[in-house]
Amino acid sequence: MINTAIIGADRYTDGTLIRLLLHHPDVTLRWVHSENYATRALTDIHPGLIGETDLRYTADIDYTDIDCVFCCDSRLLHRHPVPEDTRIIDLGDEHRIEDDTHDYIYGLSELNRKRIVRGARHIAVPGNLAAAILPALIPAAKNLLINSAVHITAITADTDTDVQTRDTAPCRSPYDSITLYRPFSHPQLAEIRQSLSQLQNSFKAPVELIPIRGSFARGTLAAIYFDCKVSLERLREIYDKYYDDHNFTFVTDTPSDIKDVIDTNKCLLHLDRINDRLLITSVIDNRMKGAAGTAVHNLNLLFGLSERIGLNLRPAAF
Repeated sequence: MINTAIIGADRYTDGTLIRLLLHHPDVTLRWVHSENYATRALTDIHPGLIGETDLRYTADIDYTDIDCVFCCDSRLLHRHPVPEDTRIIDLGDEHRIEDDTHDYIYGLSELNRKRIVRGARHIAVPGNLAAAILPALIPAAKNLLINSAVHITAITADTDTDVQTRDTAPCRSPYDSITLYRPFSHPQLAEIRQSLSQLQNSFKAPVELIPIRGSFARGTLAAIYFDCKVSLERLREIYDKYYDDHNFTFVTDTPSDIKDVIDTNKCLLHLDRINDRLLITSVIDNRMKGAAGTAVHNLNLLFGLSERIGLNLRPAAF
């Protein structure tokens, strides 16, 4: 069994990671750290886990016998250094840009699967929007097809608030509004550009992103377009070939709804060509493919497990 632990599990969405690790057949979740909820039962914060665990949050961190640490707040890695022989999967945003200051590999399997399985020890989980957008662009960049500005509108569920906010502000619901969030300046633009340049070094055009926080519980939908004169038939061949041996990303014949991916680690893509533009629609579950599911997928890759193990989940809509 792989002994795991979580540090910084203060957000409501971290409950998805806890659930996945509790039910992973090759994993033992030893402890869950939280400074805000120390000593409280996990089920106090995540009632959906009632009957599944007796664990309590702890303020103490002891890495003894831990094989892999999941970090939900990158800052805690500085305050609580992890032993060199312990693998780290960081769901925070500090290590997503690869540079000489750290050895984290950007943990998007559609881009870096070979690098992850060939001896990686530290993984940076992509941001939610990037996890939806990049699979839509990677095959095109791989074939040097992105030679104009990339325009993106992405709407995602507003579920990143911590549980403390939910407890103290019961009248505020994320489901009663829709808002723009950092248009043209979202921090995940940097990881999107980094990944595209990794495949298509000549790509210098703008990436214009309009992020929207939506009035729904889970999921992300991204609509992406750029100039492209390649036929739709040829584009479909390129995308089908690229994703032929990938376990969670699929190209569909018809546009998908967010409900088709809820509670799964899938990314569903649909291609259309309109007025010499390639329009790609991508849908994911923001808590799964956009966070916890990708984290567990990276665990499977790091330890040589089947990629799907612990992630064979059926869409919640069915």
